[in-house]
Amino acid sequence: MKIEKLTNTISLQRSVEQANENHLATVREVIEQVKSDGDEALFTYTSKWDGAKLTSFQVTEEEFEEAFAGFEPQLIRDLEEAAANIRAFHSQQARQNIDFRLAKKSYIQYKISPLDAVGLYVPGGTAAYPSSVLMNAIPAIVAGVKRVVIVSPPSKEGKLPSSVLVAARIAGVTEIYKVGGAQAIAALAYGTETIQAVDKITGPGNSFVALAKKEVFGKVAIDMIAGPSEIAIIADETAFADEVASDLLAQAEHDRFASSVLITTSEKLAREVSKEVEKQLKQLPREAIARASIESFGCIYIAESLEQAIEAINKLAPEHLEIMTAYPEKISEQIKHAGAIFIGRFSSEPIGDYFAGTNHVLPTNSTARFSSGLCVDDFIKKTSVVYYSEEMWQEQYPKIARLARLEQLEGHARSVESRSWEKGEVN
Repeated sequence: MKIEKLTNTISLQRSVEQANENHLATVREVIEQVKSDGDEALFTYTSKWDGAKLTSFQVTEEEFEEAFAGFEPQLIRDLEEAAANIRAFHSQQARQNIDFRLAKKSYIQYKISPLDAVGLYVPGGTAAYPSSVLMNAIPAIVAGVKRVVIVSPPSKEGKLPSSVLVAARIAGVTEIYKVGGAQAIAALAYGTETIQAVDKITGPGNSFVALAKKEVFGKVAIDMIAGPSEIAIIADETAFADEVASDLLAQAEHDRFASSVLITTSEKLAREVSKEVEKQLKQLPREAIARASIESFGCIYIAESLEQAIEAINKLAPEHLEIMTAYPEKISEQIKHAGAIFIGRFSSEPIGDYFAGTNHVLPTNSTARFSSGLCVDDFIKKTSVVYYSEEMWQEQYPKIARLARLEQLEGHARSVESRSWEKGEVN
């Protein structure tokens, strides 16, 4: 793993996979085909890209039962406990209506309402992601969304992984469709004969899924355009090289575009971590993927001070940040921009991925400067409510009319002036 001096003109690498024009053209073609042909297009694309010859998309009760029957009981208990942790944490995020009383029996309110329906994309392909099911579904259900739908690409045998189905049932989702890719996003946005349209789509996917989400934004809401996974670690001489290396590789094994960065004040630790990364890479089942990630988007930076390291992190705004220093909480207090922060030696990033209860759907590519991880707020909408009594109107309408005319909006002024005492109060 390469080692460089951290300079004042920070040039930490970004792991952005640029989708080419062919990808975008394909996505737009898929969306139009699904809009016009509905289920027929879904069957065609599922056969073409997933190799699955399906006659129906929706997961049946028998498939749920089969998934549970063949699943290890201890893993079911682990998923249930993880789900309980996620539910407990996200329940604390639930908002309440705001009722603000004004003078003269008037009031304004902020009304909190859950979305009617959301679609959750769960990636497939090289791995199964039951944790993504829990992280997307539970906040939606806590928010009060009545219809939560999962879409996920099937295997060639037309199946979804048992772990995904078990996690979905634990989370409380029963409407699941075996369809993935851009075609699944189009189906959620526009609807087909089988899949009713939703109001918002969340969940990560490959570049085709990301482009499709971007294309349908406006027709439906989306959570974010997620890039490849990232981790940054701040460490000093108190950190253990083998632990730091294992944490860097935990992100690198996601895919070849993942980014793993260490910023340390210890040159000795930097050299030891570089050697340890190479040693552990050879023992990693996903060595080829992790090695490509480390070679292209991995780096160890030697900082002159922890202050310089903190400044670098706040400019980088990484998805995940681990702090492995003598006084990690003091460092954490100075971090303004990171998707999630993991404090101390025993808080490695996978704890947040699976079990602690915080959400692992986080902003990437430095968007933590202005955005947050998935939460209950992503599944609600806020509506302002205004009630002015006749007495309040009488007192305030001249001011409002003057402001309207300031903006040369005579119709606005006349609207507020058009009420009168003589007509009497209707409500």
